[in-house]
Amino acid sequence: MKMNVEIKEGLEGIIACKTSISRVDIEDGKAVLEYRGYNIHDLARYSTYEETAYLLLFGELPTKKELKAFEEELKDLRDLPAQIIGLLTHLPPFTHPMVVLRTAISYLGSMDKEKHFMDYEHSIQKAKSLIAKIPTIIAYFHRIRTGQNLVHPNPDLGHAENFLYMLKGEVPDRIEARALDVDLILHADHELNASTFAARIAASTLADMYACVVAATGTLMGPLHGGAAQKVIEMLREIAVPWRAEEYVLKKLERKERIMGFGHRIYRNVMDPRTIELRNLAKKLAKMKDSKWFEIAEEVAKAVYKHKGLLPNVDFYSACVYACLGIPDDLFIPIFAMGRIAGWTAHIIEQYVNNRLIRPRALYIGEKGKKYIPLRERG
Repeated sequence: MKMNVEIKEGLEGIIACKTSISRVDIEDGKAVLEYRGYNIHDLARYSTYEETAYLLLFGELPTKKELKAFEEELKDLRDLPAQIIGLLTHLPPFTHPMVVLRTAISYLGSMDKEKHFMDYEHSIQKAKSLIAKIPTIIAYFHRIRTGQNLVHPNPDLGHAENFLYMLKGEVPDRIEARALDVDLILHADHELNASTFAARIAASTLADMYACVVAATGTLMGPLHGGAAQKVIEMLREIAVPWRAEEYVLKKLERKERIMGFGHRIYRNVMDPRTIELRNLAKKLAKMKDSKWFEIAEEVAKAVYKHKGLLPNVDFYSACVYACLGIPDDLFIPIFAMGRIAGWTAHIIEQYVNNRLIRPRALYIGEKGKKYIPLRERG
């Protein structure tokens, strides 16, 4: 079969499906991100992660009564089965937390007798359970690997606040809790990014939701996707002081090495709206906590724009936010997943509702028509 088509490497610019979950665009020279039609700046300023997750799952903002019921249900679902805690206890302490997370999610799937039920109601319930349990998995494993007692979920605390409490063993202050809450909102969805596309591909085969989320977590871990934030803080630690930033950038460029946290497939020459909000968060936290990381980041951003013309993306200032919150470097990617799980599950459900198997073609460029030579004749 002849394929006379233009190849789009990385599927750049290809429209693969229809969605009503989020919109990523550029209008009037500005980057746009909307969840279900709501501007990300408004959600970051006025919403909570729980309300945003509700919006992504159900398509509309909740009433006060609906939001209260949703928040209470998430709180009730935070606890982990004893088998999952046992798994976390027996995994090697050097295991990367993202490997732990995908393993635990797979184990949760093995315990769900209704995992193959893909109707809307069952799918929504699975989504709620995953949104609620992922923070507990992350916090528990960190405390286990560092030899600390587990801090169990506190039903009096909201989603982000409770995670920081379970992680550190003390209730965070209001500004810290709000900073993480906004970060989770900003990471909740972004159309067909690599991990969401992986989840939708899995869902198109009618794989169960846990399998779809495992596909997404594995994809997110790559340094060209969610792993970038961890690479950013490692870069900032290597630079160490603001006045070394430009020299570091120039040496990287001379060696033709990638500088993590810059560039975006869609927001090429415009600032990612999430970056604007995260920079504001990082700046606020820098004044309260440690300004070092923000100061170095600002110098790196200036140098990269000056010499390469690239703007920072969502991962760049996320690293500063997490560092100021005292979050270990290797938890940056799991926290990305903690926010993105609302979007992943919304996309999985959307794929189930109007499904068609995702099966693109490839242009074959190898040799053709080769004659098979029996082994005995090959010498």
